[in-house]
Amino acid sequence: MIAKRLLIAAVGVSVLALAVYVFRVEIMLTAISVMSDQRTPVGPHQTVAWESGPTTTQPRNRPSNDKPNIVLIVADDLGWNDLTFNGGGIAGGTVPTPSLDSIAEAGVSFVNGYAGQGTCAPSRAMMMTGRYGSRFGFEFTPTPAGMSTALTMMSNDAGPKIVPAKNPRTIAYDEMGLPASEITIAEVLKDQGYYTAHIGKWHLGNENGSAAHDQGFDQSLLMRSGLYAEEDDPQVVNSKLSYDPIDRFLWAGMKYAASYNGSAAFEPGGYLTDYYTDEAVKVIENNRERPFFLYLAHWAPHTPLQAAKQDYDALDHIEDHTERVYAGMIRGLDRGVGRVLQALKNNGLDDNTIVIFTSDNGGAGYVGIADLNKPYRGWKITNFEGGIHVPFFIKWPAEIPAGQTFDAPVHHFDIYATAAQAAGVTVEHQIDGVNLLPYARGEGGLTKPHDTLFWRAGEYRTVRHHDWKLAVDPLMDKTWLFDLATDPSETTNIAEQHPEQVTQMLALLEQHNAEMVPPLWDSAGASPINVDKHKRQQMDPETDTYVYWSN
Repeated sequence: MIAKRLLIAAVGVSVLALAVYVFRVEIMLTAISVMSDQRTPVGPHQTVAWESGPTTTQPRNRPSNDKPNIVLIVADDLGWNDLTFNGGGIAGGTVPTPSLDSIAEAGVSFVNGYAGQGTCAPSRAMMMTGRYGSRFGFEFTPTPAGMSTALTMMSNDAGPKIVPAKNPRTIAYDEMGLPASEITIAEVLKDQGYYTAHIGKWHLGNENGSAAHDQGFDQSLLMRSGLYAEEDDPQVVNSKLSYDPIDRFLWAGMKYAASYNGSAAFEPGGYLTDYYTDEAVKVIENNRERPFFLYLAHWAPHTPLQAAKQDYDALDHIEDHTERVYAGMIRGLDRGVGRVLQALKNNGLDDNTIVIFTSDNGGAGYVGIADLNKPYRGWKITNFEGGIHVPFFIKWPAEIPAGQTFDAPVHHFDIYATAAQAAGVTVEHQIDGVNLLPYARGEGGLTKPHDTLFWRAGEYRTVRHHDWKLAVDPLMDKTWLFDLATDPSETTNIAEQHPEQVTQMLALLEQHNAEMVPPLWDSAGASPINVDKHKRQQMDPETDTYVYWSN
């Protein structure tokens, strides 16, 4: 009888503890929602008056040897296996991506294209500056105050625990951005007479000269927050990921909002991916008679998962609801990119326009869908190939033969040097990127663009030197070494078998890090990321592989 009472009491205590935990989380989420309403009041929709260049009744009046237009399209958290061009495609290859594939088919696919980092903002900083973000202190992704605390409270995964930083140096969220002293590709091109427009995500700061409209863009239609539509919009279908604390934070804290050149927030004009597409088409049509640089930074397919109903309805063969919503977002992204490419053709600009497509990093494990980065191991928020090996396509019909592939590693910061060279600019300040156009054209006698590439997020650091790849994680007391020539999926750690190679790679890391500067703000802590399992799978802390990611 006593044992039974003790058991009942123990169960009661556990239930009470769970209830208290759930109550605390719900109170916290409510507080986040209230603070979001106060911080980002959203007004009615506003029409953006896009600038116009010279006008003519003809589709195109610029000489064929004029400076090329440059269109940079960046997806957010797109997995390598999300594109049918890469031999995959979401839902077993049943969701084709013909528009995205066509960029590679009409130009060159850099099959070993690398993101600047395993998370979004540092990668974007490198695209915009052509430099390692750690050269100027942009090492960590800007996150709102309290996000790390909230995620710690909501996370109940088995496995290693979050390691909070001790007395981190921090600054306001909107001040976490590109230093005004950095020279962006938009500034370089603007100085060459280009009209410059930004649409979508920025995530590189809003204060102290770090906003897009302060960093060389004539006009910036900013993703002010991250809902694709109002939660109850009948024209969208949502998938909430109750198992993911990041997703719960986003639904609580995000709004359906845009802003223009620093204006107050207002409602976008439709489902976000379609809205950005509509506005990009207007930019192209308005500026067909002068060279322009369009940075189209899509949010898709980043969480929160919201698909346009037309795309969701078209995929009724997909049984899993979350996968179907995600696949609908991929379908909408591809549909939108197709409209941008068609606008270039309709306005006689296709031949002399450089179109660059990539993703800021690999697919995220917290989405809870398998094989997003297949055949590569790992997810976003790791330096395994799945986190940093991304689609990387360039087409320029006037200069690049169709159907090219290039095998040597290239990097996000190469976009800067490539665009600058195409515009006739000689970059005189220090950059890390190289011009990829000679490689895209298949010119002979060239060395590889890079022998060595580096990635850094706090103490978790990685180097690729030729085909060797080394990663060190002091918090996990772990060193990995892979030979990507024979093991591109990083299945076998051969560090113990090659101690001399490990020593050589560590020396490269040490030399590189000696050239870098301290971060502009400190990491709030280090989070354990499961390398092989997505969020809906059962974690096993005894056998699973983790890395600690600082942010």
